[in-house]
Amino acid sequence: MKIQFLFFCDCFKYLNILSKKEGIRTMNYEKSKALQQISHRLIPGGCHTYAKGDDQYPELSPAFLLKGKGSHVWDVDGNEYIEYGMGGRAVTLGHAYEPVVEAAYRQMLIGSAFNRPSPIEIECAEKLLSLIEGAEMVKFGKNGSDANDGAIKLARAYTGRNRVAICEDHPFFSVADWFIGITAMAAGIPEVIRNLTVKFHYNDTQSVQALFDQYPGDIACVILEPEKYDPPENGFLHKVQRMCQENGALFILDEIITGFRLHLGGAQKLYEIVPDLSSFGKALGNGFSVSALVGKKEIMELGGLHHRKERVFLLSLTHGAECHALAAAIETMKIYEREPVIEHLYRQGRRLIEGINQSVEANQLKDYFGVIGKPSNLVFYTLGQDMKPSQSYRTLFLQETIKHGLLMPSLIVSYSHTDEDIEKTIEGINKALKVYRKALDDGADRYLVGPPSKIVMRTYN
Repeated sequence: MKIQFLFFCDCFKYLNILSKKEGIRTMNYEKSKALQQISHRLIPGGCHTYAKGDDQYPELSPAFLLKGKGSHVWDVDGNEYIEYGMGGRAVTLGHAYEPVVEAAYRQMLIGSAFNRPSPIEIECAEKLLSLIEGAEMVKFGKNGSDANDGAIKLARAYTGRNRVAICEDHPFFSVADWFIGITAMAAGIPEVIRNLTVKFHYNDTQSVQALFDQYPGDIACVILEPEKYDPPENGFLHKVQRMCQENGALFILDEIITGFRLHLGGAQKLYEIVPDLSSFGKALGNGFSVSALVGKKEIMELGGLHHRKERVFLLSLTHGAECHALAAAIETMKIYEREPVIEHLYRQGRRLIEGINQSVEANQLKDYFGVIGKPSNLVFYTLGQDMKPSQSYRTLFLQETIKHGLLMPSLIVSYSHTDEDIEKTIEGINKALKVYRKALDDGADRYLVGPPSKIVMRTYN
């Protein structure tokens, strides 16, 4: 404990010296550090989402956030930041967005959970299905894993097959064994389950066809995000869908991230393709816990009462149709319909791209730092001296941007990000990249305080 305290004091000395030289504001993390000690005694990993863990951020960073409003958040020590994580992409309108909060509040006043369905379930279903072309039925869940798990179960029941094909280039589909079993964190998952999931590459139709050739009549479905960082090329999505149809497999699109960020009707509308099943979440409720599995009636109905086939236990969750979360989703979707939300995301994202590219050019970092993805769904990449992805340089960039009041594990904008926010962000990033440039010449260790962050999916700590 004493050693940790002394190390933390040294960190503050370092930050204070830089503050005087570079005009950086001094941050105090005393309460955050105290809560870290407690959290790891009570919670495995210190938090409930691996991406929020201490191993994902620099030593000099806020460990606990207390509140948020719009595009800004405040940590437990009172430090303010412009935020670009936005609740893991779940907050698209802005933190504590008043119309959504008020809708949820009005519903909470009359109840959130009942022992029979509530009319709001029908209202929310009708609203969502009116936006997603080709979707005929919906089941609500609480997170993306719920929706994707339901899709896999339906696919296996509908086709009578066991094997699942997933896109290897898309990092996360579910917390369930069918997906986690093929990651580096497969501990506790039987090998027989791991072997039922096979992988292909995005924009590589040959890798998909190779799986159908290797496992004829055995693949229940193909699941992928419609777009991650690169758009589909040469009709890739339509070609994969055609392969699925020819081989009797279901075509499933994971729109947990792309839904309501790339297009009001999802990326599937943007690319004019109608999948058999698709999943939505994150932006669906502006931070409230709600997700959805939508799809064709003949498939979805296997989880219902009006058929004579074997029953599918499909998303039967105590809080699956939590009324105030559905109220938040309805209001969020209405805002998307009547206001230029997605247009704003694209606009602010383009401004970030332009400003960051100018800074990259000015600091001679073209081969080491950059942004990728749609303007409404950006991420940055950090390469080291060897021009390979580097956690050390990622951590250094996070450390330096935090000093300038930016909390940005990614570059996710919201409807609440103002022009002033963008200008301050570009300015802060430019200052951070000046340090990045020096670190490439001198080594990251000279500038990084504490250990580098780590990738989430790893076999050992």
